[in-house]
Amino acid sequence: MNQKPHILIVEDEEAIRVGLIDVFVFHGFTVDSAAEGPAGLQKALTSTFDMILLDVMLPGMNGFDICNRIREQDKDQPIIMLTAKTSDEDIVQGLTLGADDYVAKPFSVAQLVLRVQAVLRRSRYSDASLDYIRLGDAVEIDIRNLSGKRSDEPLSFTKREMEIIEYLHSHRERPVSREELLNKVWGYAKNADIETRTVDIHIAKLRRKIEINSAEPRFLTTVRGAGYRLLLD
Repeated sequence: MNQKPHILIVEDEEAIRVGLIDVFVFHGFTVDSAAEGPAGLQKALTSTFDMILLDVMLPGMNGFDICNRIREQDKDQPIIMLTAKTSDEDIVQGLTLGADDYVAKPFSVAQLVLRVQAVLRRSRYSDASLDYIRLGDAVEIDIRNLSGKRSDEPLSFTKREMEIIEYLHSHRERPVSREELLNKVWGYAKNADIETRTVDIHIAKLRRKIEINSAEPRFLTTVRGAGYRLLLD
C-alpha cells in the first residue's frame, strides 16, 4: 500500500488553514499545520514533508524568511507559496528564494490541489551522464551542485531553475513553449487552466544569472510565437 503524501500547511488565517486541512485530507494526504512563522519553521526543519504550503504574511516570521531557512538546509524540499502580494517584486522574491511556485489569494482550491499534485508527480528530465553544461566561453553550469560560474562570478541555482536548464538543454534543437515547460518541468496537465507567470519569472531570473546582458540574451533566447531555446554558442 502506498504511503500517503505528507503536507505541511503554514497559514495564520484559521478559516483558510482549517479549510485546506479538510481538502487535503479528503484528497488522501496526511496533514500537519502551523499558524505562526516560528512554529512552521520548526516543523519544516525537524520533520519530513512531501510538500510545504507556505503563506507569505505570517506572525512572528514571514514566509520569505522561512523559505530561505528551509533552502539553507534542504534544496530539494517542494514549496508552494500562498500570497496576497501579487506584485512582480514579491513574486520574484519568493521564487528567487527557491519556491517551486506561488498561488495568489484568493485562489481556487481545486487549482491549488492540482498544482500540489503536479509538483509531487512531476518527472525529472536529467541526463544521468551529464554533469556540466557550458555556454560559450564564459559560462559553466554544475548540474549536480546547483552552481556554476560566469567568467569569475560564482552562480547559484535553485532546483527548479536547474530543471528548466536541463530540459531546454535536452531539447536544444528546437524552441520549447511555455506550456510545454509547465507540463514537463512543473508537471501540470496539458490544457490545464493554470494561470501563473512562474515560467516567465524563472526565465528572467535565469537570464540575469547566465547572460552578460539579460536585455539582449545570447544563450537563453525567445523564439517569437514558439517559446524559449537554449543555445550553447
